[in-house]
Order: sequence, then structure tokens, then C-alpha cells
Amino acid sequence: MSGTRDVVLVDAGGSNIASVQAAFERIGVVAEMTADAGRIARASHVVLPGVGAAGPGMQRLHELGLTEVIGSLRQPVLGVCLGMQLLFVQSEEAESRCLGIIPGTVRRFSEAVSGRVPHMGWNQLQIERPSVLLDGIESGAYAYFVHSYAAPTGDHALASCCYGSSFAAVVARNNFHGAQFHPERSSAVGSRLLKNFLGLTG
Repeated sequence: MSGTRDVVLVDAGGSNIASVQAAFERIGVVAEMTADAGRIARASHVVLPGVGAAGPGMQRLHELGLTEVIGSLRQPVLGVCLGMQLLFVQSEEAESRCLGIIPGTVRRFSEAVSGRVPHMGWNQLQIERPSVLLDGIESGAYAYFVHSYAAPTGDHALASCCYGSSFAAVVARNNFHGAQFHPERSSAVGSRLLKNFLGLTG
């Protein structure tokens, strides 16, 4: 697989980037970390990891000159955790403008509805529509989440999850995909999603 897939991780300062890289190594793929626009554009598969806040995440992408590059990619792209949220139009977190690839606004969980925030730990996925990205992953499968903000469900949602209210757990629009949960911490479900992602073609 590593010989046919040229995977890069966008090095935008996300604190989970090394663990995502290790998750790819566990399935036999060397994923290069890079902030070079040309290298990202040449890759067969691009991963946008991220842990932290939307504002600093977008600022870092702007500083690196990567916002337009990411938006113009035609190969499979996977946003992970904050990286998925940045694919949306806006985040309620500091009213941050995001990449605008997927319609909708990412909003903070309500303590009144969901209880303790952040949403942290294992929770079940509900498959909303079939997708190659979710092959072999069934409704009821558990994945590991850590987040205070959540994306809305809608036509883009491949899978949802419930934490007081329903939110998008896996999304897709054209060649852009996202997982709100952490594949690198989600055991077999996470490995399967990464393998499925590598099976996508541009």
C-alpha cells in the first residue's frame, strides 16, 4: 500500500500530528509531515490533522499560505478532529471563518443539553448513508472523541453521533472528507477508516 499511496500530513501545528503519523505507520504507510504547498499539491492523499482552537488553526494555515491550496485540492483529503471542523464555513469559536468547503457552522456543545463539555471518550457512531469511507464500519461501532465544538448534521454527514444532541461524526463533500473522532485513538474502527481513505481516488 505504501508504494502506491503518497500520503502527506499538513503540518499546521496540530498537537496530534505525530500520533496520526504513527497510526498510518501501523497500517504500513509512511505519511510525510509537510507545510510545503507544492508537496501537498503533488500528494495522492492529504490529511489535515488538528487539535486546539479554530482561530489559531486558521491563522496558522493563512501564515503558511495554505488556505487556497487546500481548497483547490482534487485528490482525497481527510480532516481529523479540528481539521474536520476547519472544512466548514465558520466556527462559533471566536467567530472564526474557516475553509468554506462544507456548508454550515460549527457550534459549541451546550452544557444544558449535553452535560459536561468537552465531549471526551468512547461513543457510538450512527451510519447515515453508505460510503466507501465507512466500509466495514457499522452503526453502533465505538470511536474515541475529544472536542467541545461540533459540526451540524446534514447532507454532508456520512455518520453521526449523539452527545445530548446529534452532530456530524464523519462527513464528505466531493473529494473532501472528515472525521470528528480520532482515528489514531479509535482502535480497529480508526484503522479501518484510514485504510478506506487510502482506497479513495481523486
